[in-house]
Amino acid sequence: MSNDREAILGRVRAALAPLPQRAALPDWERDLVRLRQMQGVTDLAATFCARLQGVNGTPLQSEAELAELLKKNGWTRGYCDPALLPALGAALAGAQVETTYDRTRVDDYAFGITRATAAIAETGTIVLIDHDTSSRLAALAPWAHIVVLKRADILPDIPAALAALPADPNVIWVTGPSKTADVEGILIEGVHGPGVQAVLLVD
Repeated sequence: MSNDREAILGRVRAALAPLPQRAALPDWERDLVRLRQMQGVTDLAATFCARLQGVNGTPLQSEAELAELLKKNGWTRGYCDPALLPALGAALAGAQVETTYDRTRVDDYAFGITRATAAIAETGTIVLIDHDTSSRLAALAPWAHIVVLKRADILPDIPAALAALPADPNVIWVTGPSKTADVEGILIEGVHGPGVQAVLLVD
């Protein structure tokens, strides 16, 4: 499977190689975007948490809350970004935590803990990029995805996020748990991604 993947990506790289530079992003006027809901908002963290809960996400304010979430749901085995493990060691006590995500045992991981690059207060969205995410599969495959987010990295709105984010080949915007609804309008969570999206805010 990886050979097929590399063959496809190799063709894409070969097609892009002759181009002198990528196409420029289109110009747009931020002032044209009306953000009445965000006018006067000063506590971005509180707004982000409220909007995250509005899309069925779970904000966490401390490592103790993380430990309680894992215990309450019986999530005893998972992945953690190795750079985050020293700070979260106490919260993960009692769980079997791996720092390398083994894609051949994808069903063994109840949770994955990775770092977020940024968040958007207006929509309760977290932003993941390849440069900061130790394992993209660990962020998308386990039933529970737990993101560690610095409060200073919360941006007020989508235009601010577009302006602030660095260039990266893969940018993923996640707004709550994975959701889908068929023509009958029945909303189901966790079908093609995590069924639980939690965010641990840190200073």
